[in-house]
Amino acid sequence: MKKLLSLLTVYVLLTACSGSDDSFNNNPNLADLNFRFQVNLSLPEYNNLQFPGNAYATYNYGVKGVVIYNINNDQFVAFELSDPNHPPRSCSAMTLNGVIANCNCDDNSYNVITGQLSEGEGEYGMKPYRVERSGNVLQIFN
Repeated sequence: MKKLLSLLTVYVLLTACSGSDDSFNNNPNLADLNFRFQVNLSLPEYNNLQFPGNAYATYNYGVKGVVIYNINNDQFVAFELSDPNHPPRSCSAMTLNGVIANCNCDDNSYNVITGQLSEGEGEYGMKPYRVERSGNVLQIFN
């Protein structure tokens, strides 16, 4: 009986856990969009991402765009480029200046390495996206 109870407890714990702890979007300003795109680091367009400390922004995916940052050639992060602290509108697409993403609506600035608000006021940090590396190809997805 103890074995059955132990197995049942382990089964419940394993099936109750989510595969990702950031799958719940608690930000009412940003919709959860499903997308997936690849970045081939061998292509000249993405040459900057081959070196740590560099970022690349694309405005073709996400709500208002996606920024990808190379931390150390093994770790890459990606974040949404719509200011998370107000609903999307024409001025909410952030522009990239080094490691800082600036909102064009107000004075909010965010660090693209951590996604945290670095200047201004707001309740939310930048929305993260998943990044997986396989050889010279990055997969960015939500």
